[in-house]
Formats: sequence, C-alpha cells, structure tokens
Amino acid sequence: MGSLRQLFCSAALSLAAGAGAAAQDAAAPGKFYRVMDGKVDARTYDGFRRYHAGCDRCHGPDGVGSTFAPSLVSRLPDVDAFRRAVLNGQASSGSVMKGFAGDPNFAPYVDEIYAYLQARADGALGRGRPGRLQP
Repeated sequence: MGSLRQLFCSAALSLAAGAGAAAQDAAAPGKFYRVMDGKVDARTYDGFRRYHAGCDRCHGPDGVGSTFAPSLVSRLPDVDAFRRAVLNGQASSGSVMKGFAGDPNFAPYVDEIYAYLQARADGALGRGRPGRLQP
C-alpha cells in the first residue's frame, strides 16, 4: 500500500510540475510576449532589437534606466500609456522625450517594444540578447 501511495504522489507531482511549466510557457492573457525555455517569440525578439536600436540610449541597456531616463523595467506603464508616450512624447520632472510617431523605425513597432519590456518587467526574461523560438 505504501508503494502505491508513493507512485500516486509521484505521478501527481509530475503532472502538477508539467502543468505549471505549460502555463508559464504559454502567453498569458494581457501579456504581449511568450517565453518558453528561456527563448522568446518573434514579436518579443523584434522588440528587443528595436529597443536596442534606439531606446537604450536613454532608458539604459535592457530597460533598467539611466541618468537620462527612468527604468522601464521597474515601472512599466500600461500599454495605452506606453503607446501615447512613445508616439506623442512625454515631459515630466524636467525630462523630455520626443515623440516617435513619424519615425518608421519605431512607430510601427511600439507593441513589439512593449512585449520585450513587459517580459523584462515581469521577470520572465533576463538581461542580454534572448534566444528565439523557432516558428
């Protein structure tokens, strides 16, 4: 009877661990990113590339902030506020960020940049270049 109980407990733990990993791997509602086994979907990877093509100059590597602009990882706004700030610009606390609505390198990719920063802010993605999920 004891070995049957051990077998049952072992199977239950395996199922629970598998379900937890699957839930972690799939994109959750309200999340713009998908991370699986430390690799990211195409949208998030493109966001990483776009972020590091321009945003990092002020907001620091990997969104951690700098002396010029705040961290986007420690206090990422909701997606609508993020879109407004990136496209229209923002002024606060004596700091000014120009809008990028007319910039073809950033305006069409605001959601991709948000996906990358959201994954960073949630702790689902560490610093550095992420690996890519294969389609």
